[in-house]
Amino acid sequence: MKTTGILILLAISVTGCNGEHKTGKDFISERTSKTGSFVVEEPIDKVFPLFGAFEERKWISTWNPILIYPDKEIIEEGTTFKLDVRAHGHGSESEYLWIVTKYEPNNHLIQYLVSTENRFWTITLKSNSIENDTKTNTTVTYAFTGLNANGNKLNKESLDKMYKSELQDWADMMNNYFLKLKKH
Repeated sequence: MKTTGILILLAISVTGCNGEHKTGKDFISERTSKTGSFVVEEPIDKVFPLFGAFEERKWISTWNPILIYPDKEIIEEGTTFKLDVRAHGHGSESEYLWIVTKYEPNNHLIQYLVSTENRFWTITLKSNSIENDTKTNTTVTYAFTGLNANGNKLNKESLDKMYKSELQDWADMMNNYFLKLKKH
């Protein structure tokens, strides 16, 4: 059992090291990534918690995680949930499995591993206080690896879509959320 886990991790590591990995006669796995940043007009202690899977509902109306582990909605390393993505126009994929792989609240860092039958990717978010702790800058890195030709294609499409506005849509959604809170 341990050997199988080590082999899987080794296969993932090899794939991620050189950008592509030959997995079959006609398929070459591709790895692609992109990083961007955005600013939210609120202090980090208000912003960073909103990157937790269940708090994201507050600023993304279509976000609906389905808890798998643990038995209550908390964020910690190992928290696992899934998303039904059929209604979001994600092509042929219907479900994403998410696992929190890093959670360092004191460093304002969270990382997710997301997978489907076609691909897997990490999403790493690191927040920093700026402007005398009145605003928060967050850097987001998506790193995708294809598991088949469709996965390679979907990864490129996902990066283009995600960074179309250079994450300004994330800033707008979060800033709008905080504006609504202030009005109530």
